[in-house]
Amino acid sequence: MKINLVNVVTTLSVLATIAWIVGMGITINDQLLTTTSSSQEWTTTPNEPEEQTSGLFILALGDSLTRGTGDTTGQGYVTYVLEDLKSSGDNSINLSNLAVGGFTSEQLIDQLQESEIQRQIAQADMIFMTIGGNDLFQGGQALMAYSSEMIEETTQQYKENLTSIYTTIESANPNAVVYHVGLYDPFQELDNSNQTSSTVRQWNFESAEIAASFDNVVYVPSYDLFELNVSDFLFSDQFHPNNRGYELIGRRLASLLSLEQGGQVND
Repeated sequence: MKINLVNVVTTLSVLATIAWIVGMGITINDQLLTTTSSSQEWTTTPNEPEEQTSGLFILALGDSLTRGTGDTTGQGYVTYVLEDLKSSGDNSINLSNLAVGGFTSEQLIDQLQESEIQRQIAQADMIFMTIGGNDLFQGGQALMAYSSEMIEETTQQYKENLTSIYTTIESANPNAVVYHVGLYDPFQELDNSNQTSSTVRQWNFESAEIAASFDNVVYVPSYDLFELNVSDFLFSDQFHPNNRGYELIGRRLASLLSLEQGGQVND
């Protein structure tokens, strides 16, 4: 009888785990990684002048992480960076956030061809960007059908796309500094966390290598920020950061900006 009871409990546990994984995939695919229509997201900041004449102009590009999905204030990491810049005396700051939830690197390439996007890139002093999470996690499929061949193919295509993204931005504005925030692993508490974490770390490494080949691209790591107690820093969807998670990313980027500004002053 004990053996039967153990078998029943084990079966229920397995079924519950499968249901959780499937539910996570559906949630990410249907609610979190669905691309928002361009008419809603691809808009400039209200009352933005046709030509930027004064102040610091920051352009934000990429996916839902730059859009701020999961932050109950709807602002995301970009806001924390702006707060830090303003507290240090940079009061005249113009922001245009053109990030689109669900964007893949291929979709960002297409967006960068838009004439209005090109105009804003040409005016930008800094560009904040997140991209790649939707390429890698693919609506949660990576959780259920983890194939090394699939990951290798996806990684290679992403590397080509990322090179194209950096090149397009550099061609439009060789002076703007691009801060590309890297990936964290939201799935560290799953059974296959060692495999997913290894993949994310390698993805970040190869992305950073590409960034290093461009003079004005800085790859900003975020993996370590979520490495311990990841669930404490995730939204209820267990994928996007929550307010605390976005603050960690924002403070990391802000501290990097402060160091670079200090270095420029001393040079």
